[in-house]
Amino acid sequence: MKDIRIGNKNYEVIIDNIVNWMNEKVGGAGCAGGVVGLSGGIDSSVVAVLCKKAFGDNCMGLIMPCHSSESDFEDAKLVAEHLGMKYELVDLTSTFDAMTKVLDKDFDLNKQKTLEIMNLKPRLRMTALYYYANKLNYFVIGTGNKSEILMGYFTKYGDGGVDMEPMGDLTKTDVYEVARILGVPDKIIDRVPSAGLYYGQTDEVEMGITYKELDHIIECLEEGKLDGCDNSKVKFVESTIKKMKHKSNPPPACQLGK
Repeated sequence: MKDIRIGNKNYEVIIDNIVNWMNEKVGGAGCAGGVVGLSGGIDSSVVAVLCKKAFGDNCMGLIMPCHSSESDFEDAKLVAEHLGMKYELVDLTSTFDAMTKVLDKDFDLNKQKTLEIMNLKPRLRMTALYYYANKLNYFVIGTGNKSEILMGYFTKYGDGGVDMEPMGDLTKTDVYEVARILGVPDKIIDRVPSAGLYYGQTDEVEMGITYKELDHIIECLEEGKLDGCDNSKVKFVESTIKKMKHKSNPPPACQLGK
C-alpha cells in the first residue's frame, strides 16, 4: 500500500490500525467475521474493503433495497463484485409496505419524508443484518463516520444499531482519502452523499452544512483553535453535537439512591 500523508495523518498506519482493531474486537467476542450493509455509498464501500482485509472470506455484504433506486443496487453490487465479497440480496420493499400499512392505514409513499417513516427503513435493515450476524456468528459492522456520529446523523437502532464502528474516528474528509487509497471505484467516490431514504435526499442539505465546513469545524473544536471559523456555524455544530449525544451514548439507567 502506498504511504500517503495528509497533514500529519498517515493513512497507511490508520488503515492497518483499524483492521487490527476489528480483528481484535471480533475475535475477542468469539465471533468468526462480519456482515455489513452495502448501500452503494462511499461509507459502506470503505467498510466493505476493511472487512475483507480484516476477515477475508469470513465476511458478507447485504444489499437491502427498500423502495430504493436501481442505481443504488447496481453500485452496491459493483462494490461486492469488485472485492469478491459474498453478498445476499434482501429486498425489504414488501416488508416496509406491510409495516407501514399496519402502523398507518392512510400511508402512501408521498409521506415518506416524515421522520417516523424514514427511520423505518434503516431499522428494518438492522433487523436483517442481525439475522445474518446471529446465523453466521458474525459482528454487525457499522458504516458510520465521525462527522455523522457527532452530528447524530443516523437512525437510533437503525444504522446506529451495530456491534462496532470502524470509521468512528474518521471524518468524512478522511473517509474520502481512505477510499482512494483502498481502491474504491471512482463511480462510488464521485456519488453525491445520500442516505437514500427518499428520492432526491442528500446528506449535506439534510444536515444543513457541507462536510467540508463540518469537518473543518470539528478539527478546530478539537484543537481549540476557532480563529477564522464562521461563528454561527460553530454554534450550530456545537449545539447539534450536544443535542445528539443521546443517540450515541448508552440509554441512561435510573440509579436509585444516588
